[in-house]
Amino acid sequence: MIGDSITDCGRSWPVGEGIRGLGEGYVALVANELAAACPDLRIRVLNMGISGDTARDLQRRWQQDVLALKTDWLSVMIGVNDAWRQFDSPFNTECQVYLDEYTSILQRLIASTLPSLSGLVLMTPFFVESDRRNPMRVKVEAYADVVRRLAREHQTVLVDTQAAFDELMVSRRPAELAWDRVHPTPAGHRALARAFMRALE
Repeated sequence: MIGDSITDCGRSWPVGEGIRGLGEGYVALVANELAAACPDLRIRVLNMGISGDTARDLQRRWQQDVLALKTDWLSVMIGVNDAWRQFDSPFNTECQVYLDEYTSILQRLIASTLPSLSGLVLMTPFFVESDRRNPMRVKVEAYADVVRRLAREHQTVLVDTQAAFDELMVSRRPAELAWDRVHPTPAGHRALARAFMRALE
């Protein structure tokens, strides 16, 4: 499972693995659910998230952190930093990954990796904000739309994380699910894990 800080969540280095090594987020929760739901499969889960990563960063480390591991299944969630850097670092254009580059990178990584996989899970980026007109929400939604489209094109498993959070925000305040609207609380990570398991089912 590869991604940014939402995936990383304090995992061990160089490879996040084992009871304590998977971090404290949705990756560990998914691993526990898989172990309980299908113990006979002896599924080994690896956490390769790195805080602050964008799609460009994933591309740089893809050979080492994905292809070299020769995994059967791969889960990817990336995109919120690609959008966020345009808000928190507006004058540092070098760190910004715009939508066209984001799309081409994901398309290239998927096309080059999919033939060697038994399955691919694509997770949309999300922004835990109930106001759909919020500029950051609008921007992240555009990146999420790319992931949805690529999942359809390549017939992968799709985890629509934004839809999962939208469902919860009917009854819960955004801060209960992600303290800064990006990094999930324990309840937010559980929501991600539940959405992941539903998609796999």
